[in-house]
Parts: sequence; structure tokens; C-alpha cells
Amino acid sequence: MEEQLAHDSKEGKLTANKPFMRLIAAQLVSNVGDWLHILALLTMVGFKWNATPWEITAISLCMAVPLLLGGPFAGYLSDRFNRKALMIGSDLARAGIVVCLVFAGSLWQVYVLLVAKGIMDVLFSPAKSGKLKELVPAAQMDKAMALSSSIEQITKIVGPALGGLLVAAFGIAACYVIDSATFILSAVILIGLPRTAALKKDAAEDSTGENGARKSLRQEMSAGLHVIVGMPVVLCGIAMLVLVLLMLQIGDSQIVTLFREIPGVNGDLLGWCVAASGLGTLLSALLVSRIGSGKHTLVFMGLGAVIMGVVFSSAGIVTAHGQAGLWMNIALFGSFMFAGVGAGLAFIPFNSMLQQRTPAEYTGRVFGTIGSLTSAAVILGPVAGGALVTASGPVPAFILSGTLTALLGVLLLMLRGKIERRDEAAIKREEGISATNNLELLGQTSL
Repeated sequence: MEEQLAHDSKEGKLTANKPFMRLIAAQLVSNVGDWLHILALLTMVGFKWNATPWEITAISLCMAVPLLLGGPFAGYLSDRFNRKALMIGSDLARAGIVVCLVFAGSLWQVYVLLVAKGIMDVLFSPAKSGKLKELVPAAQMDKAMALSSSIEQITKIVGPALGGLLVAAFGIAACYVIDSATFILSAVILIGLPRTAALKKDAAEDSTGENGARKSLRQEMSAGLHVIVGMPVVLCGIAMLVLVLLMLQIGDSQIVTLFREIPGVNGDLLGWCVAASGLGTLLSALLVSRIGSGKHTLVFMGLGAVIMGVVFSSAGIVTAHGQAGLWMNIALFGSFMFAGVGAGLAFIPFNSMLQQRTPAEYTGRVFGTIGSLTSAAVILGPVAGGALVTASGPVPAFILSGTLTALLGVLLLMLRGKIERRDEAAIKREEGISATNNLELLGQTSL
């Protein structure tokens, strides 16, 4: 207890939290490896095997569907079993799966391996979120989430370039082997994390019979959703997050198609724009870390959605009326950088608030449920985008998705006050119920 208090008192010294820095180091290593694996996979399937657009789309579905279907169950496991062991086991399993890609000779083999890897990914993610909750005090959560997001964006900038160099120098198989090694290294780093016992169950839960246990499992699988519904700010934030992702995926999934509308465009421009979006999100992560999101999470989310929406619509308009050249490159690079800023403002403060508001024993299930909801948007968005682009072209798709995203941001800003008042009422009601239960428990104890 004294060690925890000493740890909590070190506000502003997040880097002194050695277990947290171990977790971040493992994330850095595995994220770099993931970019190598994705680039090598797309190179192999898209260029070497000449896969059709629908076959390439199936790759994304194989990676996303396990998260869509398995999020709540993976969250339940991470809340009921040792999170450190789950993360290490997931890393080791993924190391073996990625190596098997070296020997894949057909698309169906790739699909099977990607589904298997997706299952391990969905097992790792809520366990990591729960472990982060264990290691970081609430006062430092903004900085912790900003640092974690910064790592993701730095690897998004550096990873593709490094992957391209390795593919050119050593071939596709070498990237798979290196990615496998990064998972093994991540597992070794995670060994140094403190081991915490599985969360204890309620006495009432322990006394349930066989039928009660089955009912308890069903209830616990949906416990994350019940926790979310009880927090109006979190519930509205998730609804906003899912809708924004859905709208953005309509256009974002068709970026290549949009760029093809520019006569004489350089093929390298797409890579530069992806890096620009990562840079923008990194800048917003640094901003959130410096000023903190505090009680203004919905303001950040609304502004972020407005920025992303305006940028997407502008990119569509510029593409429709511009010509390839230096000024077009600068305009699109700047647009994607500001889109990254908007994404950071929308997502990072929300994740920080979610970590702070979620009880530790429900962290895995809450994040698993959110992972399933966002995966649904990631899956449905490209399908809607493909249909819209087929019907009207990429420029209208970008303008429409951007306009709807901006309107969602404006709507959230307009309703923010009402949502926050309802949230405060829910907090007071919960505190009253908790106080009543404590008094009843005290009375029973005295008897």
C-alpha cells in the first residue's frame, strides 16, 4: 500500500513508472513488427499473387471479424484471468502464426492464418487495457494514453518506410521472420511486469451452483455493455466514435481510388499522406498530454470530428479541381496531417476518460465490447464506401462522408451540456446507492 501511494505521488513522472514503461516498450516493438507484416502481406498478395480487389478486401475482413465477434469474451477472460499471462501467451502464439505465413502458398491459407492471428490480437488488446489500468494512477492517465497513442503514430510513420526497405533488401519472407521475432521480444519484455492475481469474485457469485455459474457467465459477458450504459458521457462518446468511424471509413477505404482521380499523380503521394496523418495524430497526442482532457472530453471529440469532416470534404474538392504537382502535394499532405490532428483529438481523450471511469474489474470487458462495436464500423464502412464510389465516384463519397462527420461533431458540441448533466446525475445516483449498500453491510456486520 505504501509503495502504491509513493507511486501515485509521482505526478508528472510517468517515465519513472518502470512497469508501465515495460508495457510501452513491448507495444513499440510489436507495433513496428505489425507494420512489417502488413506491408509484406500486401506486397505478396497484391503484387506477387495479383489478388483481385475483393480478395484484398477479404484480408481486412479476416483481421477485423475476430475482434467483432470475440471482443466481449476476450474482455471477460482478461478480467477473470492473469492479464500478464494472457498477453505473453498471445505474443508467443502470434509469433508462431506469422512465421507460418512464410510457407503459405495460397490465399485460403493466408485467410486462415489471419483469422488465427486476429483471435490472438483480440485476446491481447483488452488484457493490455486492463493492465494499463492496474499500472497507471488516474492522475497520470491522460499522459499515459497520449504516450501510448504517440507510439502507435510513430510506428505508423516509421514502420512502412522500414518495411519497404526490408522488403527491397531481404524479401517478403524476411519481414515475416522479423515480425515473429518482435512478438517474441515483446513477450520477453512483458515477463518483467508485476504479476497480479485474478480478480476475486463476489461471495454471492462463489456460492452459485452449476446453473448459476452458467447464468453468471452470460451476465459477465455482457457486463461491459451494462457498465457503459450506466455512464451517459461514455455511452454518447462510444456512439459518436462508432458513427464517426463508419462515416470516415466510407471515404478512407477509397483513398487509392480518390488519388487515381488526379491526372499524373505520383504513386508515392499516398505513403506520404499516410505518414502525414500519423504525424498529425502524434501532434494532437502531445497536445492532450500537455493540457489534459479533464472534463472536456466531449469538446475534444466534437472538435476532432469537425476537423476530420472538413478536411475530408476539402480533400475531395481539391482532388476534383486540382492538378498534380507541388501545390497539390502540399495541399493533400497538409490535409491529411490536420485529419490526423482531428483523429487524435477525437479518440485519445475518449480512451483516457474510459480508462479513468471504468472500474478496474470491468476494464477488459468494457474495452472488449468497444472493440467489437468499432470493428463493426470498420467492416461496414468500406462496404458502404465501395457501393457509394461505384454509384457516384470517389469525390462525392469523400464530400459526403466528410460532411456527415462534421455534422456529427457539431451535434455533439450542441448536446454536450445536456449529456454532461445527465452524467453528473448518474454519478450522484450511483454514489447514493453505494452509500446505502455500505450502511446496510455495516448494519449486518454489527448484528
